[in-house]
Amino acid sequence: MQEPLLHASYGTPFGVLHVLASADGTVRASGFRGVGDIAAQLAPPWQGCGWIDAALPAVDSAVKRWLAGDGDALASVPVAQAGGPFFQKVWETLRHLPAGEPLSYKELAEAAGSPRAMRAVGTACSHNAVAPFVPCHRVVSAGGKLGSYGYGGTAIKAAMLALEAGGDSAAIERAAVAAHPGSLAPAQALPPTQAMQGVR
Repeated sequence: MQEPLLHASYGTPFGVLHVLASADGTVRASGFRGVGDIAAQLAPPWQGCGWIDAALPAVDSAVKRWLAGDGDALASVPVAQAGGPFFQKVWETLRHLPAGEPLSYKELAEAAGSPRAMRAVGTACSHNAVAPFVPCHRVVSAGGKLGSYGYGGTAIKAAMLALEAGGDSAAIERAAVAAHPGSLAPAQALPPTQAMQGVR
């Protein structure tokens, strides 16, 4: 029988981030919804194995660095999720793109080596079970519009983009309040300011 996963949660300006990881520290599912909703994203053999609260030092360190302004910190955390070769390529490409520079579905398809697969790239983003460690929030619609975000809503997407664009806490809050699918991504709409400090 599969051992239970390890669960940790982190307070962020975007809500509580729940993380489910295997004993080796690999994140298997995560997001800003309730932990039960996060667990429902798990693929076999992890589905239904339950979880216990535990410390995840590498995740803890990466989340703190991300919230303090190191937009690329989350890419240091190992992740694994079920998906075919194309999905894996899209997710891996997302993890290596710089923070603070949102890109369109077309640009992501090009970066992943499949320039005409924009729709399939969108499907890969919608099946991502380890947000924000695979940062699908950085993908925006044509013209820099926010688009939707199925991992907590457009306010969370806008706030994360504002953080990664170097916004201070006021800019992050403004971005979240102003967010709707037709609004511009904060990295394109807001001038960069100093990175957020002291968020716990």
